[in-house]
Amino acid sequence: MSLLKNRMTDKLQLKLRRKRFDFFRTLLRLVDKPVRILDIGGTFKYWETMGLEDLKDIHITLLNLELFEKKNSNFQSVKGDAINLKNYKDQQVDIVFSNSVIEHLESFDDQKKMANEAKRVGKKYFIQTPNFWFPIEPHYRVLGFQFLSKRLKILIFRHFDNRLMKKIADKNLAEKEAKRIRLLNLTELKKLFPEANIYKEKILGLTKSIIMYKW
Repeated sequence: MSLLKNRMTDKLQLKLRRKRFDFFRTLLRLVDKPVRILDIGGTFKYWETMGLEDLKDIHITLLNLELFEKKNSNFQSVKGDAINLKNYKDQQVDIVFSNSVIEHLESFDDQKKMANEAKRVGKKYFIQTPNFWFPIEPHYRVLGFQFLSKRLKILIFRHFDNRLMKKIADKNLAEKEAKRIRLLNLTELKKLFPEANIYKEKILGLTKSIIMYKW
């Protein structure tokens, strides 16, 4: 039963991603080609799934903590840190793109650093992140998990299996996991991107994730 639920959830996630990417495509049509995109935390598989892996007039740089295997001449994989894009000059790329990454920074201060770097490096940006106030926490797929205290999260990680992960016996590792995700709400996102346009992805009238974009 849980396997079926996970498959249904995965299908819903893919449907939302495709709808999100359709929106991105409409924006991309407004940009002069060729276009350079810096994808912070992105993967080749993501762009391949969205059908944009082989467009000749689009060059995508995937910036991650580790290098990925290069699978297409349109792509480049580089090592880098989202909070310090020191190898990039101001306004060096046409678009900074990031999908569900900024919430993986553990503090609002680091999230602010990432936002500032994205705005500095990109002429345009497209930053998506799950909404803190959506009832189901998207990474653990548990109702209301993001509203719990860190202490209670650690307790749960240490003593209970999750649909997506086994319990963590080591207290230090459980504490590290409890700090790994910091979801943002719209008020915080407006502070990080005050000049941005806002696009809300909704399920049954509830905002599941938020896109802050400048075009």
